[in-house]
Amino acid sequence: MTGRGFNRSIAVRYMMFVLGLFVGAFGTVLAIKANLGVAPWETFHIGLQKTFGLTIGLWSQIVGVVVIFATYLVAKIKPNFGMFLNMVCFGVFLDLILWSDFIPEVQSIWARVLMFLAGVVVLAVGIGMYLSPSLGAGPRDSFMLAMNERLGWSIQRVRLIIEVTVLLAGAALGGPVSIGTILIALLTGPMIQRTIPFWRQIMKKPYGLPEPVERQAS
Repeated sequence: MTGRGFNRSIAVRYMMFVLGLFVGAFGTVLAIKANLGVAPWETFHIGLQKTFGLTIGLWSQIVGVVVIFATYLVAKIKPNFGMFLNMVCFGVFLDLILWSDFIPEVQSIWARVLMFLAGVVVLAVGIGMYLSPSLGAGPRDSFMLAMNERLGWSIQRVRLIIEVTVLLAGAALGGPVSIGTILIALLTGPMIQRTIPFWRQIMKKPYGLPEPVERQAS
């Protein structure tokens, strides 16, 4: 690959990476606005916000730093630029979308259900998008992928165990928990497992995507 082609490849992969983070943040805000329950990590972040103040996005970043260190201690995975970019951008996008109030509040239960389901799908698509360029998963997903590789468990199983643990901690801090929270915990793992190969296939040939290092989920 020529230098020009290499630079174009990296640029496109970073564009997909950042776009995926924005899409994931957008899906997260859709679920928050639907008021039917949020993802377990957001339950934890909102619980921290209610208990200690600051914004949801800032708590997402602070928790991300803690998870980065935990991932290194458990799986010896050193943080890379992509991991820190993920942590910073997702928190910024989350606060920016919430601050802009672009997504309206809805009152009808059917509208809320549709918004919630759209949020779950958009979140899973966004995660698949930002993982596909292989520039580095975020702190939480790096931990998930590390456990997938280290223990040989499927992504669904690892994600479920992690998110149930986080959910309990968030509930103890006063974070919102409802049927939607449980559905997100149950549905996002299988959906992500299908979106990752889809976006990898799109990125692989034209942009020189390297082979993934994580174990394929069973």
